Amino acid sequence: MATPYDFPSDLLAGQEELHQVRAELSALLKRLPWSVEPLDGFSDAAGRRQVERPASPGWTADEQAEVEKLRRREHELTVFVTAHRFWSDFAGPDTVEARSRLKHVHGDRPAPDGGDA
Repeated sequence: MATPYDFPSDLLAGQEELHQVRAELSALLKRLPWSVEPLDGFSDAAGRRQVERPASPGWTADEQAEVEKLRRREHELTVFVTAHRFWSDFAGPDTVEARSRLKHVHGDRPAPDGGDA
């Protein structure tokens, strides 16, 4: 059984928001065209596998701003979580174990209706 940790509420909230921001950024990037700038499509079968891309209209200024906003927030939260004072009580492998546990702690809590989260 994994060691339980008494993570402070601000660290838990920061990690949970980091998960949310990363999921939102990932979903946004999947919806956007493959190229930020408008580019012609291409097909390349010279490598190990064939690569094909349709023409890309590029990203709008609003799309670029949204990606930048999410990336900036992701960076802020990453710094907050990794530099949190809570980690000063750990060293070496214990730090790795505790940080890994924090990343998955949201999946350990029961849902409000009593089911699994």
